[in-house]
Amino acid sequence: MSTTEQHPRPSLDKGVFWPGVLMILVAALAISFNPEPVRIGVKSLLAIITGQFGWLLLLFGFFSFVSLGWLAFGRYGHIKLGGPEEEPEFSNFSWVCMIFCAAMGISIINWSFVEPVFLMHDSPLGVEPGSPAAIEYAAMYSQFHWGLVPWAIYTIASIPVAYCLYVRKEPFLRFSTASKPVLGDYAGRWPGKVIDLVVAFSILGGVGTSLGLSVPLVSTLLSSLTGVEESFTLKMMVLILWTALFSYSAYKGLGKGIRVLSDINISLAFLLLLFVLAVGPTVFILKLWSNSLGLYLDNFFRITLWTDPVAKTGFTEKWTVFYWAWWVAYAPMMALFIARISRGRTIREVIVNEIFWGTVGCMTFFAIWGGYSLYLETHNLVPVNEILNKDGIPDAVVAILQTLPGGNLTLGVFTVLSFIFLATTLDSAAYTLASVSTKNLSGYQEPARWNRLLWAFLIALTGLALLVVGGLDIIQASTLVVSLPMVAVLLLLCWALLRDLRADERMSISERSTVLAKGIGAAPVSYGAAVKCAKPED
Repeated sequence: MSTTEQHPRPSLDKGVFWPGVLMILVAALAISFNPEPVRIGVKSLLAIITGQFGWLLLLFGFFSFVSLGWLAFGRYGHIKLGGPEEEPEFSNFSWVCMIFCAAMGISIINWSFVEPVFLMHDSPLGVEPGSPAAIEYAAMYSQFHWGLVPWAIYTIASIPVAYCLYVRKEPFLRFSTASKPVLGDYAGRWPGKVIDLVVAFSILGGVGTSLGLSVPLVSTLLSSLTGVEESFTLKMMVLILWTALFSYSAYKGLGKGIRVLSDINISLAFLLLLFVLAVGPTVFILKLWSNSLGLYLDNFFRITLWTDPVAKTGFTEKWTVFYWAWWVAYAPMMALFIARISRGRTIREVIVNEIFWGTVGCMTFFAIWGGYSLYLETHNLVPVNEILNKDGIPDAVVAILQTLPGGNLTLGVFTVLSFIFLATTLDSAAYTLASVSTKNLSGYQEPARWNRLLWAFLIALTGLALLVVGGLDIIQASTLVVSLPMVAVLLLLCWALLRDLRADERMSISERSTVLAKGIGAAPVSYGAAVKCAKPED
């Protein structure tokens, strides 16, 4: 009997779908009709989280990194996420592309150009702002903020969900189901529903904010490219085009939509990275990159756990803790999406590839584009910091791009890249939200197309509401507020995975075969089979 025949057909889970939609509408109405009290309340909560619980987020990031090292290179690393004869669903290149594009989106275009300049003038570790040391630490710290620990936070939740989906053969792509070894029957009751709704809110709020923040960047690029005055109408046109692109990709599904768009995106981004490296101050960028790597390795443990308890400059809360809260808030989407596309790979493969290629990819963007921005700022070629403080990130990015050769052609290519980069995040989010709101969905099936399209339009509607009201800071802050309870949920998943691994390890192949022979329920693929298919016999 095939995997898809062992369970009822996929159908809408009304207990997750309708409360999720209602929650979104209520939040949108509250922001639209009474934004200021909501803004004040949410920002107060965020200040408490970053100020009072920053140490917890930093420790969780370190815990994620260390735990994954133990899991990848310990006795469980060779376990295959799938049946003994199952091959990976996607090629290594496409798989890595989908992971990177879903995680980063257009944010990396925004921040890789400007964050090093921000940090140069708001330096960490007591370094004098604007000094040569500040420039070096700015280049290093931006790579740290998008490096090993953030990718570990994304990965720590991916493994429990993938194990639940492909080894335990649970027909649900959800955090609540992955928590079943700890929650028991409560995973299918209100505690599990609450977890899934928090996950849905986290995903929608995060990507809705990304959409709302990214539209101004692309409209500024188009305005510079075409000479059309930037206006609300131009922003709406950008939003409509974006919605059409990622809705089509989500509609086509993983193989024909999301994978293809991700492959195109990474190829184009790689060409633009090489272009800036070649036409820019190549030697300066490469020397700064090498220096940043040395500083990173030399200071890794210090900066990973630095809380700044004595001087209290606010740097840690403003930057590192804020970023860690952001990665934790985004972790549900990444965990569910990566778990879905990682069938047929071992636990070690998923951990090593996700953390290594994610870190290398982000470091490359910040080293080349960030290094170029620092060169312009420090050599007085473009007043990047002044533009940032006066006009904001979109204008600063455009000013940097206008220094590159190629004129409008270069701007046009970067505009196309921006479109595709965000679309690869949004289509992944729509696909994931549709999966969460579907029951009896195995790892071999896709959610209904109408469901994917509906969530795509809800994401677009969220972005539209934010643009109209100007409430981006509210949703951004409120998304981060869920990071604290999400830490508890992620730790719960880790506990559940450990219990599953140990339980399956104790169960012999013969015992599992007896269970299968008796036909008791939809028994999972045996731990022994998973080991055998991935580990050569002595």
